[in-house]
Amino acid sequence: MSQWHLAQLNIGRAIAPLDDPLMHGFTSQLDAINQLAEQSQGFVWRLQSDSGNATDIAYDADPLLIANLSVWESVEALQQYVYSGAHLASLKQRRAWFSKIDGPSLVLWWIPAGHQPSLSEANAALDLLRLNGPSSLAFTFAQPFPMPANTEIPCRV
Repeated sequence: MSQWHLAQLNIGRAIAPLDDPLMHGFTSQLDAINQLAEQSQGFVWRLQSDSGNATDIAYDADPLLIANLSVWESVEALQQYVYSGAHLASLKQRRAWFSKIDGPSLVLWWIPAGHQPSLSEANAALDLLRLNGPSSLAFTFAQPFPMPANTEIPCRV
């Protein structure tokens, strides 16, 4: 069993408030997509409120900016979920519901197994990626980094 898990944050700026009819195609799929994630091989944890999703957890002061934060056993497990089946079909429609964000909207980073990252920690990883590009501390699918070889927690300073 690995001492490390993969955390991921992705953010999106909705084109309208989530209760707007323009967003129905997105919001109507949330429960099913979240359930699919939870049933996927390699899934560990996801941020969610009492409602069962994370769309009502404020990411920052922009009410249209929403975040998805989850933990997986490996990059490969997360890729399998993201780039197949119903999630991929939904992903292909994202431009109908989300506007383009300047800079990266997805970041991956290694965390000790059993740790549940906070939105603050996730935002720090995204900022690190924005400032320095991909590194062993914050990376992307396009440029993944292997899990750490030791048991020390990486320093993000």
